[in-house]
Amino acid sequence: MTPIEQSDKRDDHQSRLASVGQIAAGIAHEVRNPLTAVKGFLQLLGEQTPHNYIDIAQQELDNAIVTLQNLLNVSRPDAESEPMVGFSLCAELEAILGLFQDQFYRVAVNKHFTDGTTEIVGRRNQLKKVFFNILKNAFEAIPGEGTIEIGHSLEGDSVRVSITDTGVGIPQDKLAMLGTPFFTTKTDGTGMGLAYVFSSVYQHGGTVDVQSVEGQGTAFTFHFPIRGTKERDLAFMDLLYEQDMKLGEFLKINRGEFEHCLLAEAENVKGIIEDIKRIGGIDLVQNAHILVGLLIDQNDWEIINFAQQEGKLWAQHSSLNLAVKLEWFQAIRRVLWSFMYNFDRLSGNESTREQFFSLERQTNNSLDTFLRHFFMSYTKFKDDQIKSHKEMIDDLSVPIIPLTSSVSILPLLGMIDSHRIHVIQEKVLQQIGLLKIRTLLIDMSGAAFLDTTNLRKLSRILNGISYMGVKAIITGIRPEVANTMINSKVIIDRRIETKGTLQQALEQLGLNLN
Repeated sequence: MTPIEQSDKRDDHQSRLASVGQIAAGIAHEVRNPLTAVKGFLQLLGEQTPHNYIDIAQQELDNAIVTLQNLLNVSRPDAESEPMVGFSLCAELEAILGLFQDQFYRVAVNKHFTDGTTEIVGRRNQLKKVFFNILKNAFEAIPGEGTIEIGHSLEGDSVRVSITDTGVGIPQDKLAMLGTPFFTTKTDGTGMGLAYVFSSVYQHGGTVDVQSVEGQGTAFTFHFPIRGTKERDLAFMDLLYEQDMKLGEFLKINRGEFEHCLLAEAENVKGIIEDIKRIGGIDLVQNAHILVGLLIDQNDWEIINFAQQEGKLWAQHSSLNLAVKLEWFQAIRRVLWSFMYNFDRLSGNESTREQFFSLERQTNNSLDTFLRHFFMSYTKFKDDQIKSHKEMIDDLSVPIIPLTSSVSILPLLGMIDSHRIHVIQEKVLQQIGLLKIRTLLIDMSGAAFLDTTNLRKLSRILNGISYMGVKAIITGIRPEVANTMINSKVIIDRRIETKGTLQQALEQLGLNLN
């Protein structure tokens, strides 16, 4: 297509989306409020009279509200007024790919990145959503194993990004409809994803080209113009400032704007902040203010203590994704530097090079101190948790059950491997001394097959029990175990008795557990 044809196509698509926007605004006013009210009444009804049908109705209402919101996002995707900044699409593609690591076992991703430092000017989070949608569609289009090729390069005065998959492809007669709201080739799709993609790319002055062959795959090619990136790297912000104000005071009076920028920067975290607060009792926004305050005060001791608390809290809840915390932390770093830049600009006392590098070292060292101790605390708690679970499993794998003050039973169930043999030796000998066991019944009727090596180790443990003056009675030796004992010439101390069943041993001891 010629540049004029591309411009006409873009204008036509934006015109259609403008019409959709007018319709969406009317729908939002007429439908969203009643739906929200109905949802509220259903919640009250569910609390009074719980029923599965009420839960289903709430889910369907949620789906309807989400669809409505998606339609509004398509018609005006920049509604949140995210600032235009300079950034590298190459870096964002690398970050987004990390979200699909669970697909790498079946889909090979080949990257062909050149001119990675080239930047465009745009709304970073809006375009992150664009490429997330495209990559998600690419992975979903590949039913089994396949390949996705991702390219990034500089072409003239624009950045070219291509994403090609070896998926099922799109019929030729459907290609022209891509990007139209509610049109989709998926059985369970809404068409909003690609509508958002086309709308966002066109708003950035970019172009989209789609080529597809059924049964072979689909290729999306994007071009984004480069416009004055370097001049827009640092955003001039309209913030409150008073003469001779300190940086801490500056951040305090601009607290609301700081939160707004933080939420805009951490787009993937914003939607789950309330869930994190509900699940883990962690207030990310409040904790961000606490951390920034400690950084400004250069209070390393408090930074370390706070990092340790945060690491432990985060580790306590396995449902909280560590990647979310990392994105949130990096958002804090970027927004803090933006506010520090604007503070320096508004104060009129622009820092010298030496002062700037000194501040950079102090601030980043403190941030790195927080991150390091956060991970140390997180890792220690996880390691302790794993160790505790392992010890619990070991205890459950060797359950010594007291029957009387001097008689106990050890039922051996399942696989008996080298690790479990070691646990049996350690725990049995220890419990004999603690519980003052005089007779130990070892029931092997539920034990799986033992190999010769572990059977020899078990026989040595049994002999050790007899050395401690404990009468050991083995019950329920299975035929295959007995056969292994014969073939491997395993000899058990003559002081150890054997019985065919546990019931026989209990009767011999005069114990009736019925």
